[in-house]
Amino acid sequence: MIKKLIWGLIIGSLISCKEDSKLKLNYKKGEAFGTTFSVQFIDTKEVDFSKSYDSLIEVINTSMSTYINDSDISKINQGDSTIVVDEHFQKVFNTSKKIYKETGGAFDPTVGVLVNAWDFGPEGKIKALDSLKIDRLLISVGLNKVVLKNNKIIKKYPKTYIDFNALAKGYAVDVFAEFLERRGFENYLVEIGGEIRGRGNNLVKEKPWKIGVEDPNFDETQSYSKVISLQNEAMATSGSYRKFKIDENGNRYAHIIDAKTGYPHKSNLLSVSILAQTCMEADAYATALMSMGLEKSKQFLKSHPELKVYFIYEDQNKVLQTLSVNGFPEN
Repeated sequence: MIKKLIWGLIIGSLISCKEDSKLKLNYKKGEAFGTTFSVQFIDTKEVDFSKSYDSLIEVINTSMSTYINDSDISKINQGDSTIVVDEHFQKVFNTSKKIYKETGGAFDPTVGVLVNAWDFGPEGKIKALDSLKIDRLLISVGLNKVVLKNNKIIKKYPKTYIDFNALAKGYAVDVFAEFLERRGFENYLVEIGGEIRGRGNNLVKEKPWKIGVEDPNFDETQSYSKVISLQNEAMATSGSYRKFKIDENGNRYAHIIDAKTGYPHKSNLLSVSILAQTCMEADAYATALMSMGLEKSKQFLKSHPELKVYFIYEDQNKVLQTLSVNGFPEN
């Protein structure tokens, strides 16, 4: 009787351990940075990091949100030169400087003043700005006119407006991903506003993480004609199909401004998706290539084989075409 009881306890314990060790998909979604986020990771138990996610969002917003009047970046834009910027701000600023130099200024976080001046949005005609006003605004544009010294931002022109929105979401994705990695999670997928970073696989489904490349739909509907596996990489997409204006001749202009001329781009390039090691870099390079246009981007990518890129563009007959460069996966 005692032996039967012991064996029963052992078998029950083994069954319990087996049930406890069954892999689970932890999933959390919410709102952040004016958009939505989702986090998925694999573990043997259910874990809730909601409070930690909220804390990360608050710290990043306090540092770099231009939508919060008393954030560090807003105070700097308002002329406060006493602000000591945190590690988040420094990382994003230094990466911005690097990509600004590499792209010859095609990526420029100080161009926001011109984006605002052109009053870009999803509707309406292109705003008429005279060349004199544009020239006045251009004086303060250029990341080469801004330096980081002793953890403080020094601007050559007080009116220079810094805006990290072109890579801040990607950076936040990296912060979330690194948070999970520090806690030992090796299989996860983090997404914020369409920018994504993944590691490992979806072990519950025994498949790689799958993500879709969005079609450039001008009617704001969502569809995905290309789905790829994402392993140990990040992907970001920049497109001109959501924010654009139309002039009196029916020409469509992207919301991306040429920092050298001060004028919006008239481009046949509709979407750029980039795979890179960090989501911050993928986010920034995607914006830069949209600014460069298709032909200059192809030349740039010859010296940057580490960037895997997928272009969607219109040919001369207004027919959608695609181009994969540097080994962007087919599926």
